[in-house]
Amino acid sequence: MAQAILLKDVDSLGRAGQAIDVSPGYLRNYLLPRKLAQPATDRALEEARRRQEAAERAARDAAERAEEATALLSKTVLTIQHRAGEDGKLYGSVTGKEIAEAIAEARGLKIDRKKIRLEDPIREIGTYMVEVEVGGATARIKTIVAEEK
Repeated sequence: MAQAILLKDVDSLGRAGQAIDVSPGYLRNYLLPRKLAQPATDRALEEARRRQEAAERAARDAAERAEEATALLSKTVLTIQHRAGEDGKLYGSVTGKEIAEAIAEARGLKIDRKKIRLEDPIREIGTYMVEVEVGGATARIKTIVAEEK
């Protein structure tokens, strides 16, 4: 058996960075030409371990940043000015794009409009709770839609 380190996830073998035992022919004829694995030397094993630790650190940092952003957004109250008629109905609607722009203006956070969950576009003046997904966590933002003066 030959030892190899996977460079990419392979369904039947394992995840990237993992050391595996495979037959020499499989390594030489399939994994190496497709750049799915490399032979496991001491140096390669050490490099794979360092890459794995760096990836874990990056994932922890991203989770912490998402948690901080979620806490910040949960405390946020957005006020969006929009043209409206006499009966409180908006001309047009407030969409995820406008909410994302208001978040960027208020808190300096760039949020993808697709991460803002609105069941229906907001079409009336009032107060709404809008859910925003940030890195796997969900923040609820109080959004006030007021008539433009």
